[in-house]
Amino acid sequence: MEVQLRDLTKKEANLSIFSGDIGILYIIQDELLKRPSTEFAGVIEKHPLTDELYMHVISSNPLKDIVKATNTVIEGATELKKLCRSLR
Repeated sequence: MEVQLRDLTKKEANLSIFSGDIGILYIIQDELLKRPSTEFAGVIEKHPLTDELYMHVISSNPLKDIVKATNTVIEGATELKKLCRSLR
């Protein structure tokens, strides 16, 4: 997955994601929307025939919030992985 910062202001961030999975971005979006500092978080597929996804975030500190949300998702996935391994 390759991520490019397309546009950044004090309250908004626009990212382009190449070779990514929109399902993962939906999970990160959901986590962002749980945060009181996030006003908007959206994810779209540019076009079904391209490999480009967009994420748009409006918050008091968009990049910091994206990093926090992503880390929370990673921690949750790690816990699920541990649980699945313990059931074997």
